[in-house]
Amino acid sequence: MKKVTAGPRRRAREVAFRVAYQADATGDGFAETWRLRRPEEKLNPDQVELVDDVIRHLERAGAEVDSELSQAARNWKLERLSATDRSVLRVAVAELMCRTGTPARVILDEAIDLARTYGSDESGRFVNGVLDTLARRVRPGEL
Repeated sequence: MKKVTAGPRRRAREVAFRVAYQADATGDGFAETWRLRRPEEKLNPDQVELVDDVIRHLERAGAEVDSELSQAARNWKLERLSATDRSVLRVAVAELMCRTGTPARVILDEAIDLARTYGSDESGRFVNGVLDTLARRVRPGEL
């Protein structure tokens, strides 16, 4: 079986996920967590730009991101979600909202893969369902 190597933007999304997860766990702000982690990540300028955009959006519009997630994750309160799923979802929603040049399907596929990698057995399907609902509202006609 051939091993698939993750591309540079996948790495950037993984870093953004780790920043969101760490900020969630520590209660620190997204921007401060990213400022402290950034030197150790060794990202290229394109990767840094993606992480910067997502983290800046989470810092400025985190309440809006969480509101969109709450609407899409019917019957699930955000605080009841696992920290992993919550962080994957926040990063994907922020990217959907602030990087409209990236196709929604790419963002969803990457988020689902991160959820499968770092979450529970059910995380991939859960993240897929929430993001599919949300993306159809935030980016109508794209899916």
